[in-house]
Amino acid sequence: MSEDCLFLNVWTPARTASDRLPVMLWIHGAGLTGGSGSEPRYIGEELAKKGAVVITINYRLGPFGWLAHPELTRESGQKTSGNYGMMDAIAALKWVQRNANAFGGDTRRVTIFGESAGAFLVAGLVGSPEARGLFERAIAESGGWMGMGMGAMRTLAQAEEAGAKGVVAMNASSLADLRTKPAEDIQRDLRGAGLIVDGKYVPEDLSLTFARGKQNPVDLLVGSNKDEGTFFGRQASSAEQFTAQSKQRFGDLGDAFLKLYPAGTDAEAATSSLASFRDEANWHMRMWAEAQARIHRMAYLYYFTREPPTAPGVQGRGATHTAEIAYVFHQAGSSPQGADVDRKLEDAMASYWVNFAGTGDPNGRGLPAWPMVKDRATGRAMILGDTIEAESSPDNVRLSLFDQAYLRLKSGN
Repeated sequence: MSEDCLFLNVWTPARTASDRLPVMLWIHGAGLTGGSGSEPRYIGEELAKKGAVVITINYRLGPFGWLAHPELTRESGQKTSGNYGMMDAIAALKWVQRNANAFGGDTRRVTIFGESAGAFLVAGLVGSPEARGLFERAIAESGGWMGMGMGAMRTLAQAEEAGAKGVVAMNASSLADLRTKPAEDIQRDLRGAGLIVDGKYVPEDLSLTFARGKQNPVDLLVGSNKDEGTFFGRQASSAEQFTAQSKQRFGDLGDAFLKLYPAGTDAEAATSSLASFRDEANWHMRMWAEAQARIHRMAYLYYFTREPPTAPGVQGRGATHTAEIAYVFHQAGSSPQGADVDRKLEDAMASYWVNFAGTGDPNGRGLPAWPMVKDRATGRAMILGDTIEAESSPDNVRLSLFDQAYLRLKSGN
């Protein structure tokens, strides 16, 4: 529970410093409030054996990583505050540029990869001018600059207002007063705003940056999971609630939304709630891949469908949020419940990820062909599940609905 947390871990299969292997830097998830680069599920040994230097990092969390406040803005000398966790990730990337060669890494082939909040931070780095030139490729698992779905980013002014209210609620009259309080109290009672438009690290809402093609010109591999929402308990509590929320959120598109995601009964609404959450996440990842393709970078999309086996008597949550992590880090098949299909899938996924880090193309010998995303008409997601194959075609009806809703969001209607 200390801000003295900026450590990283390195696994390298290199035999000499001159091996010049691709470098993969992992940014963990957990809502920007928890997690650590040293969690056992992020051990990089097996992934590194595929031929990459694997690095996991820490970054400041909660209010220590993401609190904005008018006084912090004034004292910064940069007219900004918040986004400290992002600053930590950039500091780690600069460390990699200075030191990766000593571990047999190639500083010209650095890939950032992360999941959930880590993928959110990956997106921020892809869109940030402060991170330009520090990495060549990015992998985002179940998350982008808008989170799992779509939404406007919080501005510095909004984040400062929320931070100031939080400080007052802690009975602190100023930052100096707040700094006299135990760190444990601050961590428990204050909230960070998350990634915000601060004018420096994130100059504008990243939706505008990506729409204008102003993001960093890096190759991209992104995707989401079949049962994302089961992790969060996303099922609607009732048909009435789901219907009301859908109409409020989608406005004149509400009827079209409810036609695709009906809520005639509570059970049907629960199913539709999970399905819509899943599809919106898939839409977000697909849209991001298309944005990188438009600036002539290589882009690839996946859809993870494998339902990991569970211990006897344990209720599974399907291919839920975070389920793919064990496969990426080549750890799923070693679990007591791991089956041949899990061992084959983790071997393929780890190979795809490392191949991408090396060349910008996940394809390789013995692997099913993964098509590149060029645009909506030709883009195909790679299905990573009991079988590994490209999807036959995207669901354009659902994608079109979210496209329309996103245009409304960007126009402010």
